[in-house]
Amino acid sequence: MLKRLATMLWGNFESKEELKKFGILALIFCGIIAIYWALRPMKDSIFNAMVGMEWQPWAKILSLAIIFPIVILYSKLVDTFPRHKVFYFLTGLYGAIALIMFFCFSDSSIGLANTAKSPMRILGWVWYVWVESFGSLMVALFWAIVTDITSPESAKRGFPLIALFGQVGNMVGPWLLNAKMLGFSNSAPVVGILAGLLFVIGFMFWAFMHVTPASQLKGYHSDEESEVESEPGFFEGLKLLVTRGYLLGLFLIITIYEVIVTVLDYHFKMSVSTAYTNELEVGAYLASYATMTGVVSTLCVLFGINSIQRILGMRASLLMLPVLTAAAVVLIKLNPQSLVIGFWIMVFSKAVNYALNQPTLKQLYIPTSKDTKYKAQAWIEMFGGRLSKGSGSYINTFRAPLVAHHGAIDGVARFLMFSSIISFGLVGVWLLVAIYVAKTYDKAIKEKRIVC
Repeated sequence: MLKRLATMLWGNFESKEELKKFGILALIFCGIIAIYWALRPMKDSIFNAMVGMEWQPWAKILSLAIIFPIVILYSKLVDTFPRHKVFYFLTGLYGAIALIMFFCFSDSSIGLANTAKSPMRILGWVWYVWVESFGSLMVALFWAIVTDITSPESAKRGFPLIALFGQVGNMVGPWLLNAKMLGFSNSAPVVGILAGLLFVIGFMFWAFMHVTPASQLKGYHSDEESEVESEPGFFEGLKLLVTRGYLLGLFLIITIYEVIVTVLDYHFKMSVSTAYTNELEVGAYLASYATMTGVVSTLCVLFGINSIQRILGMRASLLMLPVLTAAAVVLIKLNPQSLVIGFWIMVFSKAVNYALNQPTLKQLYIPTSKDTKYKAQAWIEMFGGRLSKGSGSYINTFRAPLVAHHGAIDGVARFLMFSSIISFGLVGVWLLVAIYVAKTYDKAIKEKRIVC
């Protein structure tokens, strides 16, 4: 039944082994995303309860500084050890840190029982940066491994299946794993549950590597790939990024989206923190937002949004999100005080990104070398993602002085006008870059060569 459904939606899988491969990967990705989307609402609710939402832009800027040594460590690990072993190590490390966080949050003096907000509560800052790094590191490593063991034709069939299960995780994680649903007084016990699930994910990936046939662990290889020499080292990824137009294009696509959405997301979460006062209620509302994002993303996949890329091509797929993002900026500007409109704008902005844009972007790494997949991709998706969120957060720091000087309503209106002008300029660049990247990808696949 699963094979018939998958064939109807994404094309005919070549074998049961291929379907089994993507089925297991989809389950693993479902777990990763379920954990991440359960963490995301708590990231903001716990930080707001301990430090205050007005400090959130500075927390994102801090995460930009912290991600630099993390990328250095990550690059060293993938240089030294097999990638799947790096995955085992990181799931274990994040699981252990989550356990420590659980015990800290449960403490009556430094934990969530202490309701006094202060920028001096270091635990809140550490928590925020930890969750941010998890989303960047684990998802990027998972997709780097998957693109390394998948051909372009197989990716068209299998990546949408992985994306679908990711959206299921997006729904299930925040819906089931939030303190209000489970009957807890705060989010500390949920952090402990997620620590255990991280260890389970590591075991699942170990099982995948042992049960999958070697024929299904082979990826894209061009005739010229054997002539490309690897230059080990962390800064090779940066060198590739700044010297290859194709990689710069990927960097800009990811960065521009994140800058704009970071501004929209902060406006939305400031509205939530104003409407709800305690950590439990803020977390529950943001969990409902995360769940609905998963619902819409899943419906997008089931109704064939990924067919845009398969039928209309890479260009149409890459151009859809910037157009929708521009529309979201306009709607927020016209309805700045509406929490409901902000809720649905963020749901659809995130849903289309996860259901269509993310699987499409992952395919763009297929006609690249191993160094690009693991090192340049680390710079683009981890450091680039943090840089873009840091840039968006810097824009958000202008909101507070505008509100203080002009009042809440007029100050927010002025800030949205200022940020909208920046956003439209960025969307224009995004459209041009998307056209260039799609053209380069299509040419490389047609000629069966690597881009860089």
